Amino acid sequence: MTRTPRSLAVSIVALSLSLAAPRPAAAQAPPAEARPFRLGVVTFLSGAAAGPFGVPARNAAEVLVEALNAGKGPAPYAARGLGGRPIELVFIDEAGGTTKQVSEFRDLVQRQGVDAVVGYISSGDCLAVAPVAEELKRLTIFFDCGTPRIFEDASYRYVFRTSGHSTMDNAAAALYVTELLPNARKIAGINQNYAWGQDSWSDFSAAMTALRPGVEVTTSQMPKLLAGQYGAEISAIMAGRPDVVHSSFWGGDLDAFVLQAVPRGALRRTTAVLTCGETATHKLAGQIPDGTIIGARGPHGEYAPDNALNRWFRASYQDRFVLTPNYPAYHMAQAILGLKAAYEKAQAGRAAAPSQDEVLASLTGLTFATPSGDIRMALGKGHQAVEGTVYGMAKTVGGKLTFVNVRRYPAERVNPPEGVKSADWIRTLTASPR
Repeated sequence: MTRTPRSLAVSIVALSLSLAAPRPAAAQAPPAEARPFRLGVVTFLSGAAAGPFGVPARNAAEVLVEALNAGKGPAPYAARGLGGRPIELVFIDEAGGTTKQVSEFRDLVQRQGVDAVVGYISSGDCLAVAPVAEELKRLTIFFDCGTPRIFEDASYRYVFRTSGHSTMDNAAAALYVTELLPNARKIAGINQNYAWGQDSWSDFSAAMTALRPGVEVTTSQMPKLLAGQYGAEISAIMAGRPDVVHSSFWGGDLDAFVLQAVPRGALRRTTAVLTCGETATHKLAGQIPDGTIIGARGPHGEYAPDNALNRWFRASYQDRFVLTPNYPAYHMAQAILGLKAAYEKAQAGRAAAPSQDEVLASLTGLTFATPSGDIRMALGKGHQAVEGTVYGMAKTVGGKLTFVNVRRYPAERVNPPEGVKSADWIRTLTASPR
């Protein structure tokens, strides 16, 4: 159609008016303080480690966040969520190995847009994820994995661990054996053949050598992680007739070892030191021989102190899940409460949400309250927690598993000083003054 001069003029005027008309403002993202804080939580939700480790940790995250979001936490955690921001949990299954976990971590950060990540039970997963967290510049809190290599072999800005590392467990175990079993001269070990098991046995055997020169190592068995069958290893241990057998087994491996060793009398002819044994007591209480030395990787579970935070946490967990929380649940509580303490310290005195850099600075070197007592971020340039730990001996009384000869070791007694590697420090360990 041919336009007339008049129609062309009208079209030009209409176009001019449309260009001049105010356009609706583009939708803008709400300020950070108005959005949920998306927290990625990685723990075993399937496989042999799920039941005794991963699921209790997930349960702790759920019950804690539900209470915190409702403003039902006790002091100093009474504020809703994180400084008023609700916490939104995004769960990831830790099963599948390190390659899968690195991929899942990238997905959490790059696609799902989490504000921080709390996770990892396996030391191998922590070692693999730590450099990726640094690369992607995302606050990451390791809640359970124990290898001291994380901060002794590297330095990180975005990575923290809010529980003690394995040197604490094994230094205290050696002190306990020295104090309670004065005639023990022969030791053996059965530990998983990866960072956690290797570090644990190295520290325990070195500590025993320092505390009791001349101690004999009869055998060190290193089956692969999640092997499940330990007949050959149990036979090798029994052949050496050790006074003490040390194991840092955890999860399904620990349960399987107890169930296979007890019928053969292996844990009655020798005293077992189970550094992660507390988790097995919830399921296998009737199977654990009297005198077995049980650790909980800190003052957790039945070893936790009687304080307001612990009474609140235990009651909340038990009301929701019937069972009492085990030590992986306490470790999860430490990580989430540490994040909350750091976030609210960084936010103090203002309504605006703190930046990630401000939270990182706040968490570095922080001391914060937990159901297990105060946690201090004292090693790894303020990125690695120290805590005391506890050991006791299993004793069944009236059909119920109890703990006797309980001894508590303060953090300063069982952790190396800042800047000193665990392997160097543990060789200088001396007997506790009594």
